[in-house]
This record gives sequence, C-alpha cells and structure tokens, in this order.
Amino acid sequence: MNWLVVLASFAICWLALAGLLRRGRLPMDHPNARSLHETPTPRVGGLGIMAGVAVASVWLAGGILLPVMLAAFSLAALSLLDDMRGLPVALRFLAHFVAATACLLALGLTGWALVGAVLGVVWMTNLYNFMDGADGLAGGMAAIGFGALALAAWLGNAPELAALCAAIAAAALAFLRFNFPPARIFMGDTGSIPLGFLAAVLGIFGAQQNVWPWLFPLLVFSPFIVDASVTLARRGLRGEKIWQAHRSHYYQRVVLLGASHRQLAWAAYALMLASAVLAFVLWRVPQHTASLFILAAAIYLLVFLTIDRRWHRLRNES
Repeated sequence: MNWLVVLASFAICWLALAGLLRRGRLPMDHPNARSLHETPTPRVGGLGIMAGVAVASVWLAGGILLPVMLAAFSLAALSLLDDMRGLPVALRFLAHFVAATACLLALGLTGWALVGAVLGVVWMTNLYNFMDGADGLAGGMAAIGFGALALAAWLGNAPELAALCAAIAAAALAFLRFNFPPARIFMGDTGSIPLGFLAAVLGIFGAQQNVWPWLFPLLVFSPFIVDASVTLARRGLRGEKIWQAHRSHYYQRVVLLGASHRQLAWAAYALMLASAVLAFVLWRVPQHTASLFILAAAIYLLVFLTIDRRWHRLRNES
C-alpha cells in the first residue's frame, strides 16, 4: 500500500481545516428541527476531507476509477454550493441520479443490474447525509468503514483500491480532530454526499473485481444503512412526510434521551467496529453467511428495541 499517499491525505485535510477555521466567516449550520446542536457551527468541513481525497486521487485514481472520482468531486462541488447558498431538492436529486448512472455505466453495469445499483447508490448518497447529524458520527463511520474496505482490498490483492480507501479513511480521521465532540466544524453536504457516494460505488467496484463479496460493504456500513432505512420506513408507514427535517433517527433519540454526543460517538464506534468484524468473518467463512446475518439483525433489533422502550417510557412520563 502507498502509505505516503495515505499520510498526505491526512495532512492535507488537517491543514485545510485548520486554515478554514482561522479564516472565520464560514457558512454556518444554524439549529433547526433536525439538529441536535444548540449553537451555530461552520458546516463546510467536507472541504478538508475532499482536499485530502483529491491528493490521493491524483496519484491513484487512474483508469477505471477515474470516472468514480470525477463523479464524487462533481457532487462535492454541487454540495458546496448547496451548503453556501441552498439549492432546490429536485436539482440535488437529479445530480445524484446523473452521477450514479454515468459512473455505473462506466463500470460496465447494464440492464436491471444498472437500475438496482443506481437506486442503491442514490440511497447511500443521501442516507449518509441523513446520518450526519451528531458530532463525530459521520466522520467515524467514514474512518472505520473505508478503513475496513482498505484492509479488505489489501488482503484481496487490490493495492490501488486499498490505498484510495485508506486515504479516504485517513482524511476522515483528520476531520475527526475538529469534529469529535464538542465539534468545531461540521462535515456538511460537501463531505457527506460524496462520502456516501464513494461508499456505495467503491463497494460495487470491489465486488465487481472480486475483491470482496457483495454483502461485505453492506455489512461494513450497516450502522448507517439500517438506522436510516428503518427510520424512513417507519415514518412512511406513519404517513409522515419523509423528506421533512426530523429527529426520529435512533442516533438522534439516544441524545434526546440524555446521552452526550461523546457517549453516542463511542457507542456508535463500537457498533461500527463490530459490524466491520462481522463483515470480515462473513468474507472468510461464507458458509455461515445466514447465521452471521441473523446475528447482525439480532444486534440491531436489540439496540433499536432498547432505545424504543426508553423513548416510550420518557414520553409516557412527560
């Protein structure tokens, strides 16, 4: 693995964020119906992450990975404009679909596989944004999730993919220096949108290249996938407007129940690491795939039921 690229990604992100915070007058994230924070906080930390990833891309993302990185940086640029000025939801979704379709066509997907993959990439792109609502959460998922992909790619004899994923993880780790509770800067759409896109597309690319099985990246990023998907389904079944800002995610309820952002972050990291370990076990012992998925489902069910029970108890007491 090209460790120089990984270290450069970490350093560039760190320096970029330190420089941004010294400038002042940054676009601010003001508390709203979805927020867990109480004071306005800068929200363009994704610039630092993508600056670090850009360094890795120049060295590594040639050939078939070039369209992937071009699409990711196009989404980052559009998302930066959204963070600064605000853009219509329809325009943002159109850009997500166009980027996903163009990228997956370049990777060789066609027919129903293309349709399903596009929907999956667009959903992952947006759910990463939905889950970026607590200090240290999305940055931790990126560091652990892409770190797991990097290790798997290295073990699977895909050195360029390993270095790229490791560089993304390194940039996310540098971002955590400024985002771990109490956060000094938020990732914003500039970071969460391209990171969600890269998690999905690189996961598909690795599966195409037989670096890892299809289920591996799904399990690695399952803490975000499961929370966002279950929350959306429940809101839809209750007849709520799923596109409106809310605080119904399980991670949000943990904080509303009284946990600090720091406590939530450490608990989430433990769950993320456990998911990554299960993914590696699934990869190495594929004959036990069903048992491992039942175990993962049981863990999530236990976590969700515990949070639901305490949430309903709090509402009944009030």
